[in-house]
Amino acid sequence: QVQLVESGGGLVQPGGSLRLSCAASGFTFSSYAMRWYRQAAGKERELVAGISRGAGRFTNYSDSVKGRFTISKDNAKHTVYLQMNSLKPDDTAVYYCNAPDLAYDYWGQGTQVTVSS
Repeated sequence: QVQLVESGGGLVQPGGSLRLSCAASGFTFSSYAMRWYRQAAGKERELVAGISRGAGRFTNYSDSVKGRFTISKDNAKHTVYLQMNSLKPDDTAVYYCNAPDLAYDYWGQGTQVTVSS
């Protein structure tokens, strides 16, 4: 069965850093592009970052996180990461990893990130 399991969230002060991980199983990880989304309370789900399949030569970011967040992956470990630096209160959200498919998308259950003093 396909599974995506996020981890690494928590409470951090403004200006701090966190690294999120998403461990994948049940599918050929390197054949899929991977994405990170987030959803703040009462707001729509937002695409944060994406990385291309295979060697991951192409990445993209939302304007709100560009220059602060970095997406990367380790194909051998079947894991995609999101390094988050210079965190702001507006980054507070549940963060989800996503594997887009032709027919449907795979989703994890999310990990909570709270940025507060």
